[in-house]
Amino acid sequence: MSGQSRNLRSAANVRRSAITVLLVFGACLAVFYRAGVQAAPADVGEEKTATKMMIASGNVLASEAGLAALRRGGNAVDAAVAVQMMLAFVAGPSTGIGGGGFMVYRDGGTGQMTVYDGREIAPAGISHSQLMVMPGVPMPLWFAVISGHGIGVPGTVAMLYLAHQEQGKLPWKDVLQPAIDAAETGVPMPRRMREQVDFDPSLALFDALDRTFVEPASTGDRPRLRNPNLAQTLRRIANEGPKAFYQGNIPRDFVQTAKQDTQLGSSISVEDFAHYRAIKREPLCGDYRQWTVCGPPPPDGGGLGVLQILGILERYDIAGMAPKSVEAIHVFSEASRLALADVHYYVGDPDFVDVPLASLLDKDYLARRAELIPAQRVLADVKPGLPPDVAINGVAGPLDYKPEQGTSHFSIVDAEGGVVSMTNSNAAPFGSRVMTHGFVINSQLTDFAFEPYEDGKLVANAPQPHKRPRSSMSPVIVLDPQGEVRLVVGSRGGGRIIDYVAKVLVGVLDWDLSLQQAIELPNIVNQGETLEIEAGKVPDTVIDRLEAMGHNVDVDDLMSGLHGIERHAGGWRGGSDPRVDGGIAGD
Repeated sequence: MSGQSRNLRSAANVRRSAITVLLVFGACLAVFYRAGVQAAPADVGEEKTATKMMIASGNVLASEAGLAALRRGGNAVDAAVAVQMMLAFVAGPSTGIGGGGFMVYRDGGTGQMTVYDGREIAPAGISHSQLMVMPGVPMPLWFAVISGHGIGVPGTVAMLYLAHQEQGKLPWKDVLQPAIDAAETGVPMPRRMREQVDFDPSLALFDALDRTFVEPASTGDRPRLRNPNLAQTLRRIANEGPKAFYQGNIPRDFVQTAKQDTQLGSSISVEDFAHYRAIKREPLCGDYRQWTVCGPPPPDGGGLGVLQILGILERYDIAGMAPKSVEAIHVFSEASRLALADVHYYVGDPDFVDVPLASLLDKDYLARRAELIPAQRVLADVKPGLPPDVAINGVAGPLDYKPEQGTSHFSIVDAEGGVVSMTNSNAAPFGSRVMTHGFVINSQLTDFAFEPYEDGKLVANAPQPHKRPRSSMSPVIVLDPQGEVRLVVGSRGGGRIIDYVAKVLVGVLDWDLSLQQAIELPNIVNQGETLEIEAGKVPDTVIDRLEAMGHNVDVDDLMSGLHGIERHAGGWRGGSDPRVDGGIAGD
């Protein structure tokens, strides 16, 4: 840990009650730079093959825990529980039981596909203007994260339990045990966690984060991570199921922390916890050339966003374009702008708004959207479209840009061909920067629209009681023309996830690259106003030509966290992102 972190922690221990302003500033410092830290990348990511089963995740211990479940006769859902609970320990700042996510599951026997929605819900006491300072003035994102107004009821435990009850084969207690043991006895502190702590000195100003992450990182040359409080929490969940998390002292302490230890407090209540339910949904699927791509439906916007980008690109000869060419980057960027304009305008919680999915994926509609892309210049003004049979209430404003987030993805294939693609998140790294019972409390309600009204009407993603905020998580499963699994993939990265995943699909399906090669392609992102290009990956001459076409180019570190599995001759081949930690395990 840096000397700056140690000095800040020492000062905080002496004067913590008198440094509220400094605390706010320190918290904003880390979020403001970027929601995460660029790890020192490997030259290439990990690529492995297996004949029967495989797991690709953001941590080798998590992948090994999942593989152990498969070896004991478990299936992909059993392994998913083991992986996610281990990630709650070894990647706790980014993912865990204090957040939520989406699981896409394909049964190996029947081929039936199911989405399990564990997205957080807003408290009953939330207002439409929850994320506004005053009328017309939205909160800065960094402050919303630590304000307490971003805290939602977590869904991870309920989602995993629902999926396991319906699909799992091993006892619930057994699949949680590896994470319990690891959190109790400790493991070498993961590289990424050490880098997150060293990067962000403001963590020392938050008591629970300081004790759980900062202090262990400063202990010796080989620091170890332990979290006995989390071990105790997981043990209770293992023995009692989700009622241990949604009833009793855990929600009581969660609510107290959210109200008292954040900057503005929270309206969340124990009754909100009792109200929470994970939801089983139908996957959102669409054709891309000869393949079928499936992901989560709303309230997730990632499934729709990926399918719309692909539907627009299908009108182009992408296979005839070089991956790093001006033509490929230009078309991909403009397709992203058009798709995300629709996602941001139309998508919200389907219990509150009608999302015209069929119309937004209509082939003729996407063809008309593709025709809007000029060959040699950028679209000056990108607006949401008007698909068939849909009314639109005026013109949408600028797209809602969100920086990278604290998220993790993993992909699983079991011995019977069962598949899980799952993404889970605390929102910003270290969530709302408060903890209870050993886990980080999320800041996911910052995914709601900060400005709730447009042209006098409530927007689709406006905050509302017990509503689920829109997400960009994009866990996908790709099927070949025979209906067999071709590819399983997803990523971390906040609003950029949609482009990260679409890039990999284009790389594998259009350019015939291996999954690992596709992951290592340059990250290209455009959420509406800026073409972001990963630093050091695209020639300057190409960037110059893109700028001459009118693109507002920003060259930056774009830290995806892509982990996936593809069908390979004789079995499976995994790929992991060299930009972050990763681990692949298989037999």
